[in-house]
Amino acid sequence: MSPQKKRRGGRRDQRNEAARLTDQLLDAGFNKKQVGEILGRNGSLVSQFFTKNKGASMVDALRAVVQEVQAGGPRDLTSLKALAAGYVQPRVNKSGFKARVRGRASLRSEKIVKDRRGRPVVGADGKPVKAWSSSLAKAGKQHIASGASRLRPVVEDAAKFGGKIAFTVRARKGSFKHDSGRMADSPGLRRGVVQRRDGTEERAYADNRGGPGSGEEGFDGPEFKAMVDAAGGDVSAAVQQWLIDNDRIEPGTQIVGLEIRAWKPRED
Repeated sequence: MSPQKKRRGGRRDQRNEAARLTDQLLDAGFNKKQVGEILGRNGSLVSQFFTKNKGASMVDALRAVVQEVQAGGPRDLTSLKALAAGYVQPRVNKSGFKARVRGRASLRSEKIVKDRRGRPVVGADGKPVKAWSSSLAKAGKQHIASGASRLRPVVEDAAKFGGKIAFTVRARKGSFKHDSGRMADSPGLRRGVVQRRDGTEERAYADNRGGPGSGEEGFDGPEFKAMVDAAGGDVSAAVQQWLIDNDRIEPGTQIVGLEIRAWKPRED
């Protein structure tokens, strides 16, 4: 009789990044099946993050979901799946090459409104009534230079529906005033900084003035819109000014990547 194979879960400090990020979602109350659904995969693949060292292509999506959950954003699977979809890398073809499909630069999610008994509310047209739950938009260097118009609707949604806003900014590594991972730089959010090969970094901000666990995560939608309006409607210019005013980056720093996330806070 052959000896039993040892389980290959491994210690947490030996796991890959996909497994470590999944651990954070499991600690937040999700299960592996739900994590798989968020990623558009099945739960067995998520298990293989721990047992077979898989999941490298899912790291960006998992990181975005973890940031959203820790920032107090929407926890429903539909909104998180829409968020992750912008990061999940497409599967390769039989030749081993990645399909040449451009990812979506903007996403908007809605959920069905339900009454006190949990039943869907039906409108006059006979269809279920839907309400906004979250929005996301990304802009690269070229789009930012032209005004980053696709970012504005996310801000408009948050202001109109009383939502919250967080953003991830990409800029030259040496332009940030705080060392990476410092709580003073980004309280309340996952402070793991994404470093790029071109010498830039990505950092997430949510204006959590109350500190981790305070429940005050995220910029107030109407206040953020007022900040954007003061910048002539240029979201990237408003973000850049906030970073300078709050001593996060050096004046004159060029933003080469920006992602804006908005969500409707959970009702207590």
